[in-house]
Amino acid sequence: MNKYLLDTHILLWSLLEPEHLRTRVSSVLEDPDNELWLSPITTWEIIVLAEKGRIVLDEEPANWMAAVLKTIPFRQAVINHEIAMQSRMLELPHQDPADRFIAASALVYELTLITSDKTLIQAAGGYAVLEN
Repeated sequence: MNKYLLDTHILLWSLLEPEHLRTRVSSVLEDPDNELWLSPITTWEIIVLAEKGRIVLDEEPANWMAAVLKTIPFRQAVINHEIAMQSRMLELPHQDPADRFIAASALVYELTLITSDKTLIQAAGGYAVLEN
């Protein structure tokens, strides 16, 4: 079984704009033998993006996200002290806390991060990446 952590935009594209996903990523997401993980940071990011009007959802953001979490069997990449410490040790060229927590979660939980974020792909210090 392979274990994957979805970056925020990958989750959004899979649900709202699947045409943005490469065939390989779509196959990974659809394969029932794969374990899909999600960080609570992604939930927070989606709600913030909706509140700022950067994405449009068909219902109130927290309700939309709650429905997604009930529908898709994600494992939760719980944020803990180890992840908090790792988030500061990663060699990323920026200080974006969401990226840092998501990348640190992939590292700590030994997950392959699915992302299109070039910064996270190039920095992949200790965590595996599946590039979209």
